[in-house]
Amino acid sequence: MDLTGIFETERARLRAVATRLVGADDADDAVQEAWLRASRAGLEGIERPAAWLTTITSRVCLDMLRARRTVPSEVDETWAEPTPGPEDDAVVAAAVEEALALVLDALEPASRVAFVLHDVFAIPFDQIAATLGRSVVATRQLASRARAAVRAQAAVPAGASSPAAVVDAFQAAARAGDLARLVETLAPDVVCRADGAAAAMGAAEVLAGTDAVAHRFLGGAKAAFPATIDGAPGMVWLHRGTVAVAFEFTVVDGRVAAIDLLGDPDVLAAADIVRG
Repeated sequence: MDLTGIFETERARLRAVATRLVGADDADDAVQEAWLRASRAGLEGIERPAAWLTTITSRVCLDMLRARRTVPSEVDETWAEPTPGPEDDAVVAAAVEEALALVLDALEPASRVAFVLHDVFAIPFDQIAATLGRSVVATRQLASRARAAVRAQAAVPAGASSPAAVVDAFQAAARAGDLARLVETLAPDVVCRADGAAAAMGAAEVLAGTDAVAHRFLGGAKAAFPATIDGAPGMVWLHRGTVAVAFEFTVVDGRVAAIDLLGDPDVLAAADIVRG
């Protein structure tokens, strides 16, 4: 497929990303600018076109957010009520609550990008770090600060769809060896990723889909303990009393969309980890 075909296939998702980063009024302009930049660069040497287009779109949005900071203006009221087309309703449904829009608007641009791309769209931190031109550790800290600001504004409502409840249900089903219950906690396109350090300990670098992820954890979570990682629910695996691997969960629309296994000592040292 050529660049035009790939871009049209990804357009709805790119617009959803742009809508959550810069608002509905500017989303189409951001996507159009992303197309212009992508068409000028071309596909040569690009191994993952979809991820590449997401990076370009995110950088365009970051530039737009930074430009807003240099010109004081009224809060964009359309941001509180984005109006995506029907083709991307399913993607936008995974976004943060409308009540948090003003909190996001007040965030420093890089923090906003890091938080939205990771917590809303389950994009891995290494890709976000490349977009922002920062280290993975620094990018995680940006998202952590944004997450803390969001949680300070509005606590996650209790119930089966809250991230904590979803992670608890995941761990309970995994410990019990209950495959059916475990699958119910996972999004259909769930992905489990391991950084280099975690992979060196035996974890698969990437697992995709409910079947692969469910069987990876089925009955195998007994050695992991619940924890809070940068303010979000997760799990940790200990070696001689020290956290060796942190399991960071991304929960979207009441299901686990991504699990990141973090074993890099620098990343673990920078993370705020509290055992549950």
